[in-house]
Amino acid sequence: MKRISTIVGLALFLVLPSWALAQQSTHSLDHGEVGIYADYFRFAPSHASDNYVGVGARVAFNVHPNVALEAEMNYDFARNFTTTTTNGATTTFVKTSVRPITGLFGPKFQFGTSGPIRAFLTGKVGFIDYTTNNTGVVSGGTFTSGVSGVGGAGTHLALYPGGGLEAFIGPIGLRLDAGDEVYVINGNTFNNLRVTFGPHIRF
Repeated sequence: MKRISTIVGLALFLVLPSWALAQQSTHSLDHGEVGIYADYFRFAPSHASDNYVGVGARVAFNVHPNVALEAEMNYDFARNFTTTTTNGATTTFVKTSVRPITGLFGPKFQFGTSGPIRAFLTGKVGFIDYTTNNTGVVSGGTFTSGVSGVGGAGTHLALYPGGGLEAFIGPIGLRLDAGDEVYVINGNTFNNLRVTFGPHIRF
């Protein structure tokens, strides 16, 4: 009995510091996350050619282990044409003069925060701006020019209910989002599929 007690005590002596260190490491990654992503935007009214693609970035700060406040912005600079034939489907990306810019902010509700994989739901509000630029080359200048036009006649209220999954190994992970980006023009509401995917870093 004494030997068993000694073994148990020794095991606890060895395991507890490692457990405490793991907990400390986990909690040190509970402040928030930053990430970049590729963006797919199915523009409405729906037409076969209105599938925009672009890039974006987001940052989130946790106000609770299960709740974060998140802001994001993305710039869609190309249109995707998908043609389906009897031989299969072909996809072509073409630069377009219409380049939507989206900015959103709102809460993100996280589930499964103690593990490497977690699900989340989000509801955000912001804007979508349909900037027009006929420059053939997409650059930092065309993005800056588009942002400077936000707030004009091409800017509209946007709402985004969505959700997704993210998986982390330590501080580095991948995140997949999908949802309905709703925007309002002259009292008319349009629903648009929006999907994003990219790397994230927890801090």
